[in-house]
Amino acid sequence: MLARRGLHMPPRLRETLGSTNVIESAFSIVGRVCSNVKRWHGGDQRERWVGSGLLVAEKQFRRIQGYKQIPILLRELEALVPSKSGVVKRRKAS
Repeated sequence: MLARRGLHMPPRLRETLGSTNVIESAFSIVGRVCSNVKRWHGGDQRERWVGSGLLVAEKQFRRIQGYKQIPILLRELEALVPSKSGVVKRRKAS
């Protein structure tokens, strides 16, 4: 996802963030936990079960490969965001 945006990232971090495996794994675990629910009692109850499933999934998460290069990614992302003063000037001009 982020790896395809033309950011200059270290290869290891690009490989990790370019995959949706982590998200798909978490959703799979949430689906498994929620499939055991027999009675749904409204929106709040659903949110609790999904939250419970995400807590179960969290126990299986591992450290991101290339995590030490995350500051490089943050600098790249900050460089893409326009400065606040530039945005304010453009708004006043229009």
